[in-house]
Amino acid sequence: MNKLQSLLLCMVLLLSAPFSQAQTPPDFSTDDERNTMQVFNFASPSVVYVTNETLVRDRFTLRLHSVPKGAGSGFIWDAQGHVVTNFHVIEGARKVTITLQDRSEWSAQLVGSAPEKDLAVLKIDAPPQRLTPLVPGSSSDLAVGRKVLAIGNPFGLDTTLTTGVVSALGREIEAANNRTIRNVIQTDAAINPGNSGGPLLDSRGRLIGVNTAIYSPSGASVGIGFAIPVDTVKKIVPELIAYGRLVRPVLGIESAPDQWASRYGFEGIAVLRTKPGMPAERAGLRGVFRTNRGGWQLGDVIVAVDRQPVHNYDDLLNVLENHRAGDRVQLRFLRDGQEQQADITLAAPE
Repeated sequence: MNKLQSLLLCMVLLLSAPFSQAQTPPDFSTDDERNTMQVFNFASPSVVYVTNETLVRDRFTLRLHSVPKGAGSGFIWDAQGHVVTNFHVIEGARKVTITLQDRSEWSAQLVGSAPEKDLAVLKIDAPPQRLTPLVPGSSSDLAVGRKVLAIGNPFGLDTTLTTGVVSALGREIEAANNRTIRNVIQTDAAINPGNSGGPLLDSRGRLIGVNTAIYSPSGASVGIGFAIPVDTVKKIVPELIAYGRLVRPVLGIESAPDQWASRYGFEGIAVLRTKPGMPAERAGLRGVFRTNRGGWQLGDVIVAVDRQPVHNYDDLLNVLENHRAGDRVQLRFLRDGQEQQADITLAAPE
């Protein structure tokens, strides 16, 4: 047998060898992969699919009928059946349905909502054994670069997982009622339409935020998503369950429109009038008043509460949300161009 024949024989033997002799690849799983799978398996039973319907009138028969209005995500808050989602997910809905991970569907009732924070609480009458509440974490100790995971139902694709990091902290976004939501978490974890209301989790499976919005020219994820921090959620949700709305203390003033600031050249909140018997009146604050010549004179202009500058009514509401009725605050205001101050005890809303 010559060399060429020997070479051909070797090639035939190699090609005819059974595939079972091929080397089995090792386990290439990484610690990060295992963590991702563990968090998903732990938290996904808590994530729900939120669908809502609204009434429309048929243009020909004039009959009312239900049509799908939208869909989003949410998560189980407690064993009593409370579900947290975004306000914009259920806004204007006639009927809301919650689908659990076991595919069971439950009609939901609205317990309370805070449009200014884009949060809403629903309730379903599912038995406790079907409910797996998420574990709330903390957003106060978050840092840029921390790993985060988002679970939701983007484009109706249920229980979808995406991962990323905390891209930035302290962002501001606009709520449905044009209020500013502050201290928002920015993440590059893919958040698409349908993810709204779903949880943002840390690497220990704890809730650190509620996914609420994306920044995108096309409407799809471009790596800039936002989540309401869990410290805000932990404060607001119990109030929505107890009172059905966000409860904040009041000064007892009616403020002038924010446009007055640019029109009359000042920064702050112009007091239009004080309410009888309320803290601002008792502290001597003065609203707009008529002069001896019959014209109207600008009254007091609030510029700070507890040393926190307030430039508009939105700023004032955000400061008051950090207090409770009975708290004493220092008010700084301008009167006839001179800065003055007064200590005021905040009152409960009427």
